[in-house]
Amino acid sequence: MASTRGRWLAGAVLLGAAHLAQAAWPNDHPITIIVPAAPGGTTDIAARLLAEKMTAALGQSIIVENRAGAAGIIGTQTAARAAPDGYTLIMGNIGPNAINYSLYKTLPYKASDFAPVTLVISVPNVLEVNAAQPVKTAAELVTLLKQDPSKRSFGSSGTGQSPHMSGELFKQRTGVEATHVPYKGAGPAVAALLANQFTFMIDNLPSSMPSIKAGKLRALAVTGEKRSPELPDVPTMKEAGIDNMVVTAWFGLLAPAGTPAPVIDKLYQAARQGLSSPDIVKKFHELGGEPGGNTPAEFGAFIDQQRTLWEQTVKAAGMYKEQ
Repeated sequence: MASTRGRWLAGAVLLGAAHLAQAAWPNDHPITIIVPAAPGGTTDIAARLLAEKMTAALGQSIIVENRAGAAGIIGTQTAARAAPDGYTLIMGNIGPNAINYSLYKTLPYKASDFAPVTLVISVPNVLEVNAAQPVKTAAELVTLLKQDPSKRSFGSSGTGQSPHMSGELFKQRTGVEATHVPYKGAGPAVAALLANQFTFMIDNLPSSMPSIKAGKLRALAVTGEKRSPELPDVPTMKEAGIDNMVVTAWFGLLAPAGTPAPVIDKLYQAARQGLSSPDIVKKFHELGGEPGGNTPAEFGAFIDQQRTLWEQTVKAAGMYKEQ
């Protein structure tokens, strides 16, 4: 009897300690946001801007860790296997957290491995070329691509990311051919386009905006429903004569599944506070994006919708890949 009572007391103490630790979260332990891409891309930019704000809100340092490679799979797998204690998060995005589920026949993670926190930023993509190219419009690019398809290529931040899928859609909608050249993130891809290593790219607007404004890259069209306020002279794909080319890339915060609900709520509140700050809103707008801040439930429903949407696109294109 005494032994049973002892075990009960020990269990109660451990349970109480667990509740206390959860209530004290975050408790003198740095939080890591995994970025499944190289530095310089929209995923990385959004993570670093938000990390600074959440650090202030939570009173705990937040580290951004880049784990690039394999179309975001390496970093996403790392996050899925992390302890669900609120100290490891991931800046997920449309590629590894929506497109990949239908693009790859097998993946080392699944949708249920993650608990959504909030949408961080949504952005249009931009069709662009090196400014040294003698191409001024999307129609001129199509003409150029059709002249010698075997010598033409397009870059992207990685297989299965929205820039890659946008490039494939562009080929389908215009009837052109171009070889896909994937990189380990938007930063390396933009650098390669600046070096004229491929013909064109359809990139997330934030990662290319500085080079566009500097006159080093030429924006030909954006994939949004309407023109970007930051690039008012650049037409939409529809205005450029290319129908059914509306693509919106998104980036959002997720935690490993099983992370306690009170911790998810604290993360959400800190992220929402940061995303509503005037300087973040201004910065995101300057990059051509819109800040998020929806609830975990709303973000989860949004991800489910995106998975269904891109599954249809992948099936139509027959773009299945082996992992």
